[in-house]
Amino acid sequence: MKKLSAVAVLAALALPVAAQVNAPVPAAGSKFGFVHTERILRDSVPAVRAQKKIEAEFKKRDDELAKIADQLKRMQDEHDKNSVTMSEGQRRNKEREFGDQSRDFQRKQREYQEDVNVRRNEELAQVIEQANRIIRQIAESEKYDIIFQEAAYANPRIDITDKVIKALEASKPAAK
Repeated sequence: MKKLSAVAVLAALALPVAAQVNAPVPAAGSKFGFVHTERILRDSVPAVRAQKKIEAEFKKRDDELAKIADQLKRMQDEHDKNSVTMSEGQRRNKEREFGDQSRDFQRKQREYQEDVNVRRNEELAQVIEQANRIIRQIAESEKYDIIFQEAAYANPRIDITDKVIKALEASKPAAK
């Protein structure tokens, strides 16, 4: 019985070694690259331009929400200051009015944020599409075997993000 379990343990230990022996090994001349997509979306001129475009597009609504927030703050301050001198009915009416306006404000704020997120995703998708075209061009022209966009760690030696950002900034924006 002991012999059988010892053989099973040895066989189990040998499996990972056997798997490694049969695993494909990259060719000695393989060329790898890595791109920080997050940096491209944060630092590149097209991404910054897209962010500014979105801010300008939603400035009016943002200002309106800021006004409503100020009105709600004033209402709350007024209520806090005058609630002692108000009748029970007046206080209840003011609280109901404040609650209604507060819910309306929160609804508008959610809609605003959803609209901003949709537009940001649309704009950044164009930047990503353009960056991916440039990454493919770099891969083909410089003979990369693979370029990663997601990794837990990438050696700075294979990081080509700056090269992609420069090429992205030099290229014309994609047509809509």
